[in-house]
Amino acid sequence: MKPASEIISRPILTEKASGLAEANKYVFEVLPGADRAQIKKAVEANFKVTVEKINILIRKGKLRRSRLSGGSIFTETDSRRAIVTLKKGDVISLA
Repeated sequence: MKPASEIISRPILTEKASGLAEANKYVFEVLPGADRAQIKKAVEANFKVTVEKINILIRKGKLRRSRLSGGSIFTETDSRRAIVTLKKGDVISLA
């Protein structure tokens, strides 16, 4: 099992994620092979909070066209995101 610091790649700081933070939900990019139990342990260990629920989604990579190699098309890698709902009263400061 990977250490808790490696399971969470980075927090997602978008406008939509900021709106979810008001509802006590936080979005993180996680390792592709991580499951709910590993993500829960990682968040609780890193931020000292209590996790109630985790939703996982896979964001498909976009198709891109390269100008330099004759217009060849490639896809960006897929990313896995976790929406973590915390216990009422717990807060994570991401700024």
